[in-house]
Amino acid sequence: MKRVTLFSVLFFLAVVSFTQSYAQEVIKKKGYTLTFESNFAQLDPKLKKRLIETFFEVYPKLAKEYNPNTIKEVKFFVDTNYKGVAATSNGKVSFSSNWMVKHPEDIDVVTHEVMHIVQDYGRSVGPGWLTEGIADYVRSKFGVDNPGAKWTLPDLKPEHSYKNSYRITARFFTWIEKHVKPGTIKAIDASLREHTYTPSIWAKLTGKDLDALWADYVKNPQL
Repeated sequence: MKRVTLFSVLFFLAVVSFTQSYAQEVIKKKGYTLTFESNFAQLDPKLKKRLIETFFEVYPKLAKEYNPNTIKEVKFFVDTNYKGVAATSNGKVSFSSNWMVKHPEDIDVVTHEVMHIVQDYGRSVGPGWLTEGIADYVRSKFGVDNPGAKWTLPDLKPEHSYKNSYRITARFFTWIEKHVKPGTIKAIDASLREHTYTPSIWAKLTGKDLDALWADYVKNPQL
């Protein structure tokens, strides 16, 4: 009888421990639902609050701007087992607890990652550098506190290429929007989601292919 009782107690404690380790909160706002999970017991409540607030500030804006049909229910998971920075798949964003501890000011990692949800390219017909470049372009445009994270678009360097992805590509896209044709990146994003993208779309939209656009950018890269 004592053994059964002891087993029951241990089982109960294990369940409680598991529940606490994977604390879950569901927040509904602005027509969207965010399920927040974490197995990181030391997660700063203030940081958690900022992650949630950033989602509800930027996700509706990105949906309106790029893809009104994007999903309405998103999951965040702060994961002690994830060793990268953040990753998105099937409407779920996993954040590295280690990254959050070392870079609590990098709140716009949310902006970049939820743009991947909005992008919804599926089996993309475009290159990976384009997907990530657009996500960082969007972070630069819609981010809530890039300065706080000391996150900026880098100055052009001789070794750069538009295929470098992320911030380098994002700066090039910002230049196109300001100096060539506003709305170009939004049109590129839509073509990737609709699976109609081909490299020739750049010339159709701007009158020049990517290499020619990059050459112009190199000659006069000021934003």
